[in-house]
Amino acid sequence: MRQENAGRRSRRQTVPSRPPLELTGRETEEAEAVPDGLKSIGHIHNELEFAEWYNELEDSLLESSYDEYQACLHELQMSKSHLDTLLSDTSLTLDLLSNLSKDFKAVESQTSNFQNQCEGLLSAQKRDSELATNIQDNLQYYDFLDPASRKLNAPGAGNTVRGQDFSDMLRRLDECLDYMEIHADQKEASVYRSRYRLLMTRALTLIRGHFVSALRNVYLSASKKIADKQLNDTTMSALLYAKFRVGAPELKQIGLEIQKRAVPPLDPEQGTEAEYQSLLNELHANYAAIRGKLIVPLVRKKLNEIAQAPSTSTDLVAFARGSISYIRGVCLDEFDLWGEWFHGQGGLYDFLETICEPLYDHLQPKIIHEDKIIKLCQLCALLQTRYLFDQEEETEPTDVNQLDFSTLIQPVLEDVQTRLVFRTQAFLRDEIERYKPRPDDLDYPARNRQASISVTDGQISGRKVTATDTLSNLPKSTKQPEDGVDSPLEQDSKWDLESQVSPSNWYPTLRKAIWLLSRIYRLVNSTVFDDLAHQIVHQTNISLHHASSLIASKSVTDSHLFLMSHLLTLKQQIVAFDIEYVAPEVSFDFSGVTNTFWELRERGGLFNPRNLMRLVGHGLLPRVVENMLDAKVELDGRLRTVINDFISGFATTMTASLPAKFVDTRNLQRGELIYPTCRNIEKEVPNLRTILSDYLDDVRMKETLVGAVQERVIQIYEEFFDKYMSSEKSKGKFVSTKGKGREDAVWDVDTFAEWCENIFRVGISDADDEATSRSRSGSLESRSR
Repeated sequence: MRQENAGRRSRRQTVPSRPPLELTGRETEEAEAVPDGLKSIGHIHNELEFAEWYNELEDSLLESSYDEYQACLHELQMSKSHLDTLLSDTSLTLDLLSNLSKDFKAVESQTSNFQNQCEGLLSAQKRDSELATNIQDNLQYYDFLDPASRKLNAPGAGNTVRGQDFSDMLRRLDECLDYMEIHADQKEASVYRSRYRLLMTRALTLIRGHFVSALRNVYLSASKKIADKQLNDTTMSALLYAKFRVGAPELKQIGLEIQKRAVPPLDPEQGTEAEYQSLLNELHANYAAIRGKLIVPLVRKKLNEIAQAPSTSTDLVAFARGSISYIRGVCLDEFDLWGEWFHGQGGLYDFLETICEPLYDHLQPKIIHEDKIIKLCQLCALLQTRYLFDQEEETEPTDVNQLDFSTLIQPVLEDVQTRLVFRTQAFLRDEIERYKPRPDDLDYPARNRQASISVTDGQISGRKVTATDTLSNLPKSTKQPEDGVDSPLEQDSKWDLESQVSPSNWYPTLRKAIWLLSRIYRLVNSTVFDDLAHQIVHQTNISLHHASSLIASKSVTDSHLFLMSHLLTLKQQIVAFDIEYVAPEVSFDFSGVTNTFWELRERGGLFNPRNLMRLVGHGLLPRVVENMLDAKVELDGRLRTVINDFISGFATTMTASLPAKFVDTRNLQRGELIYPTCRNIEKEVPNLRTILSDYLDDVRMKETLVGAVQERVIQIYEEFFDKYMSSEKSKGKFVSTKGKGREDAVWDVDTFAEWCENIFRVGISDADDEATSRSRSGSLESRSR
C-alpha cells in the first residue's frame, strides 16, 4: 500500500503544473466520463480546483486498472521465461551442430586424402602396366630375329615361298625394319636393322630362285617338245603360251613380294635405284631371256619368209606392212602374257624391243638403200597412220593396259624420216637448185595457151579455200608409178594428168617443189619440215627468178607476169598445206592477194606503188605458212617487187609520150602535149587485158592489176601536170587548174582521171563494155572538139 502511494506521488509529480491550454474532443469525453464519487468538471472554477480534480481522477483510474496491468505483466514474465528457455536450448543445438560440422569436415578431409592415395596407386599401377606392355611390344620386334633366322636358313627354305606363312613372315620383317627405322635412337636398333635387312634379302633371294627355277622348268618342257617334232600352229601356240599360263598366277603373286619392296625412296640420290630393284630386274631379265630363246628364232624365220616372198622381196612398203603386222601380233601376245606373270610394265618394252630386233635388222638396210621418195613417204604414212598415236589430236591419255606399239616402231620411223630428209635434200639440190631449163620450159605465154585447164578461180582469188578445194588443187598422189621408173623426173609420173587440175603450165621447178612439199608435209618432224620448206621455197624463188630473167630477154612484161603468176601459185599452194593441217585454234588470215588488191582499189588512190608497197609491207598479204617466216618474207618480198615492176613498167609505157621538158607552147598545135599519150593509152589498155588473160584467169585479179596500172598512170600524169604548171607560172602565164586549157589542151588531173576511168573501165563486165565501146572509141575525139 505504501508502494502504491509512493507510485501515485511520483506520478503526481510528473503532472504538469499548468493546465492544458486546449483539450481535444476525446480528452473532453474522457474528462466528462469521470468515475463515480468525483465532482463534475463543470463545478471546477479555477486552476487549483482543476489540479485537485485531475489528481483525484488519475488516482481513481490507476486503482481501477491495476489488476489488469498486473495480469498482463505476469503473462509477459511467463513468456520471457519461456523464451529464455528456448534460447538456451537453441544455443545448445547450435553448439552440437557446429561440432557435427567439424566432425564431417574431418571425415571429408580424410576421405579426400584416401582417394588421392588410391588414385596415385592406380596411376602407378597403370604406368607400370603400360611400361610392361611397351617393353613387351618393343621386345617382339627384337625377339622375331631368332625364329626368322632359323626359318630362312633352314634346309629346303626355298620350298616354303609359296605358303601363306612365308608371306606373313615377310610382312613381319617389314614391320621390324620400319620399327628399327623409326626408333633408331634405341641402343641396338642399328644392329638389328642390319640383321633384318639381311634376312629380307635372303627371303627375296629365295623367291627369286624359286621363280627362276619354275620358269626354267616351263621353258625346258616347252623347248623339248618343240625340238622333238614338227608342230602345227595350234600346238605351237599351246606350247608357247598356254603352257606358260598354267603356273603364272601363283608365280606372279610371289613375284609381287619383290616388286612391292622394290620401291625407290622418297628422296633418292641421283643415280640410285630401289633397294631390291636388282632382284626384280633379274626376274624380268630371266623371263625375257627365256621367252626370247623361244620367240626370236621363230620371228626371224617368219621375217625371212616374208622377205623372200615375191610380193614383198622388192617392195619396201609391202615388206614393211607384212612384217610389222606380224610383229605387232607377236608383241600383243607377249604383252598379254607379260601381264599374267608380272604387275606393271617395268622391263616389258625392253623385252619387246628384243622381239623387234629382227624387224629392225631387215628394215634398216632396205631403208638405207631406198632412193625413191615416193616409197619413203608411203612408208612414213603407213607407220604414222596405222601404228602411231597422234599426240596433237589425242584427247585422252593412252590406256596403260594396252600395248603402245608406237614406242616399238618409233626407231623404224626415225630411220625412214632420216632417209627421207636426206633424199629430199638431194632432190632439192639436183632437181630444183641445179635445174637447167629447156627452151620449151621458157616458152611463155605459149605454154599457158596450150594448157588444157588453168588454175581455178578459187586458187588465185584469195578466198578461204576449203579442205576439198585444197585437195583438188594439189597433185594426185594415189596413182603410183611403175617400180622401174627412177629417172630424175620420175616425180612427173606421180601427177594425175587426167585429174581436173593439171599443172602442165607451171614451171618445172615449181611443179617439183609443190610435189615435194605435199609429199613430206606431216611426215617429218615439224621443225625439220619448217627448215626443209624454207629451203625448198627459197630455192624455188631463186629458180623462178632465174627463169624470169631468161624470159626477160624476149619480153620484160612476160617475165614479170610469169614470175607474178608462179609466185602467186606457190603462195596459194602453201596456203593449201596450212588449211589442211593447221590446228583449229590457230588464227590465220587467208584473205589472199586478190582480195587485198581489190580492197585497195575500193579505197581509192591507194594503188600507187608507194602506198601499195607500204600497205603490203604492213601485212595485208596473208600470213599463210606456219613457222616458215623466213621463206614467207622472201616470197612476199619478191611478189611485191614483181607486182610493182609490172605496174610501173606498163604505166611507163603508156605515158612514154608525155614531154619531159616544156618549150614555148605558143606555137604548139591544139592537144599536141597530151593527145599522143591518150591515143597510146587507148591502144595499150586492150593489150594489157590480153596479156593478163594469158597468165591469169581470175577476173577480179586482172581487174585489180588494171586498176593499179590506171592509178599509176594518173600519178605519172599528176607529176607531169605539176611540172607543166610550174613551167607556165615561171613564164608569167596564167593557166586554169580546172578543165582543159584552150591553147594547148593540157587537162587538169581530175579531168584526166575521169577520162582514164572511161578508158580503163575497171570492174566493168564484158557486156557493159561492148555496149559502151562506141562511146569509148570516140572519147578522145569528143574531147578534141
